[in-house]
Parts: sequence; C-alpha cells; structure tokens
Amino acid sequence: MSRIGARNTKPELLLRRAIHRAGMRYRLHRADLPGRPDIVMAGRRAVIFVHGCFWHAHDCPKGVTPATRTEFWTAKLARNRERDAEQAAALRGMGWRVATVWECALVGRARIDNAKVAARLAAWLEEGPEELAIGGE
Repeated sequence: MSRIGARNTKPELLLRRAIHRAGMRYRLHRADLPGRPDIVMAGRRAVIFVHGCFWHAHDCPKGVTPATRTEFWTAKLARNRERDAEQAAALRGMGWRVATVWECALVGRARIDNAKVAARLAAWLEEGPEELAIGGE
C-alpha cells in the first residue's frame, strides 16, 4: 500500500487538465488545509478532492471490497470514508466549499466527458451548494 500514489494520479491529471483548459486556476495539495485537498481555489474558497473509487469505497463497480482479508479491508475502507467525512466537515467549518470528483467520472466505461465535468465544477463554483459529488454515469 505504501507504493500507491496519493498525488498526480491519472484521474487527478485528467481533471486538472480539463479545468485549466476551462480557464480555472488553482493550487495543489495545500498542507495547511484538513485532508490536503488535491485542488484548491482559494479565491473562491473551494476545494476539490479526486477520490479513487476503491480506496474511498465509492458505491460503483470499481468500489468493491476484495474477496480476501475481507474483515481487514472492510474496516480500512470504512475508516477511509469516516476520515473523508471528518475532513470535509472541518473544511466546511472553516468556510470552504467541498467538491468530490470520483475516479469513475474520469476513467473507465461510466466516465463523463472531462469538459462536462469541468463545466459542472464551473457552475458549482459560481453558485453551488456547500458540497458537490460527481460520479460516473
């Protein structure tokens, strides 16, 4: 597990390229914010997390629990989800808006066109709610 990359993953790079192309500017991995968000738009008080469906136990075909060592994986993935919720709550408490873009929205059969994902994020940045989640179709 130590070899699993946490930064600059393929889904993250795809999203960064799409939102940059759409004219949005951002900072990466700010360590002073809870959860070290993948993308930070400080001027808009918004952060974007790009979550892997497996590691963050998304309810999609990619987010399955392995058949071996089920007890370990169930506990680990449940803790990951709890930590995600705690970090999002801490960010909202600090006045930040939080978006989560799931891996399945960017990669695989159920993916959404990256330009559409960027457009949804742009609309959310203008007048969206405190939270947004974008998953595959």
